[in-house]
Amino acid sequence: MRTGFAELPLHYGRAPAWLFQQMVRLAREVLAHIVTEYGSNEVLSRLSDPFWFQAFGCVLGFDWHSSGLTTTTCGAVKEAVRGIEKDLGFRAAGGKGSVSRKTPVEIVSACEHLSLNPEPLVYASRLSAKVDSAALQDGYQIYHHSFFFTAQGQWAVVQQGMSERTGRARRYHWLGSKLGSFVSEPHQAVCCDHRGKVLNLVATESASTQDASVELATRYPERVMSSLQRIPNLIMPTRHDVLLSDVNRQHLRKVLEKTYASPPASYEELLGLRGVGARTLRALALVAELIYGTRASTRDPARFAFAHGGKDGTPFPVDRVVYEHTICTLHRALDRARLDRHDKIGALKRLTAFAAPPHGWQ
Repeated sequence: MRTGFAELPLHYGRAPAWLFQQMVRLAREVLAHIVTEYGSNEVLSRLSDPFWFQAFGCVLGFDWHSSGLTTTTCGAVKEAVRGIEKDLGFRAAGGKGSVSRKTPVEIVSACEHLSLNPEPLVYASRLSAKVDSAALQDGYQIYHHSFFFTAQGQWAVVQQGMSERTGRARRYHWLGSKLGSFVSEPHQAVCCDHRGKVLNLVATESASTQDASVELATRYPERVMSSLQRIPNLIMPTRHDVLLSDVNRQHLRKVLEKTYASPPASYEELLGLRGVGARTLRALALVAELIYGTRASTRDPARFAFAHGGKDGTPFPVDRVVYEHTICTLHRALDRARLDRHDKIGALKRLTAFAAPPHGWQ
């Protein structure tokens, strides 16, 4: 279930090295407290909440409103759990740009140590990214994908897309335990004040379009291509004009030949096929409307929140003394927590080493 998303201004700066080191240490303490009090599944639930995630990033000291909060906070969480995954009960994979493409490899590697079947998790990672980049066409191209999961196979996703046209970024949150279907309302809509033009192929209203797209994908490719050939310009109500130049006909033909040879049984299976992206789905949706009269939904989901000092001085500069005091206070509180002797020795041994200030830090 996608639990919502935030819309943020694009940010091209970096967190200074000293601040990122502190973010990792504070993130580790906060996550350790949540696991101690509520368990590792609660961490997934919190990370999947766009409001909580925004507040968490602000507490760590990043810009309260920018896209950089997403990538830096996810990076801090990934570093925070490194080496103590077993004690915290969950793992982190993926990241920004080329790192995001390594997510399946990281999942498989972690699952080998957990004796856990990685296929459902790799599938969840890939499909959640495809839904937000291809099936929900809102003008934002996914460039960041973080995948969090437990040894029991529960998972959460935080991913972000960029729109150079608007100069903004959108962050999408998913929670596996609430997911009913990847292709039928996989998210809970969060209203926003401004809605752009959107093609939502996973809305309930798009069910007939999905069925028609699967039907077209199983047809002889020439029949579908000829339908596109006859129409120089298809204009869909309340969404983008689509020209023939928008459809890579050679690529579409190859995809259709592939689907014709091995017909997909469902829209989810069609969406999961390699090579089937936003343009292929849009072309099938357009032809489906032309032939069957089915209209895809244009309903959009969005929004956010905040909270500790930011690296750019908004709402005030990060106070290093207070930041260090916060980390130490949380660490002492965890040290006094009523844990079983066995759990305490296992968890705190590692946390003690991580809690020490970095060499040369003032």
